[in-house]
Amino acid sequence: MTPTPQQTWHRRAARLGWVTAALALAAALLLGCAIWLLATSAPKIVPDAELTIAILPVDVELTAPRPIIVLGVGLAVAAFLVAMAAQQTAAAMRVLNRGRGLERPVPRNTAALRRRVLGAAATRALALDDPPAWPLSAIPADADAAGLVVRCTVLIPAHDEQAVIGRTLTSLLGQARAPDRIIVVADNCTDATVQIARDRGVEVVETVGNSQAKAGALNQVLARLLPTAGPADVVLVMDADSTITPDFLEVALGRLEDDHDLMAVGGLFSGEEGGRVLAQMQRNEFARYQRVLRRREGRVFVLTGTASVIRAYALRAISEARGSLIPGRHGDVYDTLAMTEDNEITLALKTLGARLASPPECRVVTEVMPTWRDLRRQRSRWQRGALENIAAYGLTRTTLHYWWQQVGLAYGVIALHTYLLLMAIALLAADGFRWSALWTAVGLIFLLERVVTAWAEGWPGRLLAMPLVIELGYSLFLQWTFVLSLVQIATRKKSGWNYVPRPTVAGLVLPVMLAAPLLSRWNPLPASVLHSTWFEALSLFVGVNTLVFAVLSVFQLLPPIRRSAHRIQARRAAARVRATHTSTARTG
Repeated sequence: MTPTPQQTWHRRAARLGWVTAALALAAALLLGCAIWLLATSAPKIVPDAELTIAILPVDVELTAPRPIIVLGVGLAVAAFLVAMAAQQTAAAMRVLNRGRGLERPVPRNTAALRRRVLGAAATRALALDDPPAWPLSAIPADADAAGLVVRCTVLIPAHDEQAVIGRTLTSLLGQARAPDRIIVVADNCTDATVQIARDRGVEVVETVGNSQAKAGALNQVLARLLPTAGPADVVLVMDADSTITPDFLEVALGRLEDDHDLMAVGGLFSGEEGGRVLAQMQRNEFARYQRVLRRREGRVFVLTGTASVIRAYALRAISEARGSLIPGRHGDVYDTLAMTEDNEITLALKTLGARLASPPECRVVTEVMPTWRDLRRQRSRWQRGALENIAAYGLTRTTLHYWWQQVGLAYGVIALHTYLLLMAIALLAADGFRWSALWTAVGLIFLLERVVTAWAEGWPGRLLAMPLVIELGYSLFLQWTFVLSLVQIATRKKSGWNYVPRPTVAGLVLPVMLAAPLLSRWNPLPASVLHSTWFEALSLFVGVNTLVFAVLSVFQLLPPIRRSAHRIQARRAAARVRATHTSTARTG
């Protein structure tokens, strides 16, 4: 008897429960061994000398670490990594227990199907001698896109956006290559959003009975558009609080016309002007993200919800694959259970084999959060949504990078907080300061990396990055939000759970750092702490982490690799040749 999809969910969730328990036990054993090694190791014998420290980082006259300390620290790190794996499997188990999984049996030869649905040369899928049994109705019968000029329909989901919808429409109407159709999807609006849109001469579709937020609103309008969409149709999904640069559509649509294997083009977002220090910190963060994408030559992490262009038949492929190849309800384009629909739609496209791009010319300006509370809510939703999405998809080739990304974020939390702990202990136990040439150089590397990576933001961004401690406070805030997201999943809190963070976190770091010389004259901790086994282990861990992050900062300082114009043109010409060969083969 073939198990039903619901039984399959429960079995997979039960297996994940056992895996979680086993990983948690392994983490506890590793941590116990690390604690035992460090607790039973005798303190290092050092000659009597004046105790001195340096600020970046604390210098405590470290010599070559003892093997027992290296082993203890290694076991502690291994315990952390295993514990993170346990947390991730626990999150996946809870997501499955809520019924977010596959609705229909998975077809045979799933890996081959995924490659054929939206993989390389997706428009040639029906030309295969042995087409897969899974329905490929998502790909139109006349799917040869060679020579076609794409037609762009813009969808703008909007809920009470009267304050910003006007400038969004202005940016669309001022495009160098105008869209063919603009539709404002008014979702339960109670203000003047609908009237403003109609006054600007664009179409308005009002949702009916939608209780599933942005994803539900988009599903309603896409259910009307996709059945009649042809191979040349593309859809730009754009937030109502964002604006795009005048050449956005010209570049994005040109890329889709030149490269028929490309399924979607996303924008690179930057923060809107205005606001105070918090707004500038967000703009600096966005500028660094853009720099990372340029280094990846436009390869996409997340197809941003602020503005992304997707082929219509790719959206149809997603709706067809929901419930069998990817999570969600069959027939829906957007998964209404996903907290971050842009992250989830990216996973859906990549799982089906689609290739995505984010050209640096496709720029989007979006809102920044005005208060710490708003920022906390936004980032908590982003973090929790990302965790729940990869939990729903499981550990696959597509999601492996995203799983490692989450582990890296968690490791960053540990690395930064242990650094601050080490510095605090040393400040409270040492008698004075001494600057170390090595660690001063490392500090300068961090300073240079912060300033260079925020250079595109002009002098406001550069000046904000120079003190280091201001953005250190911002990083702490984001890390605490990440931890809060883990807590929400672990305690099964509903989305939108309200937690008021400390809005003065960034303001507290600088006074504490400036007060360090005064603290050094007050020594509530005995000097022997600096020679204890625990402090030796902590110093080793922090020292290695600091050097590793310094090396990563050096790589960030290197300019992004730029493809030559010749290579770009050659690639586009190859795409045209492939499409022409396909057309000839079909007609022959």
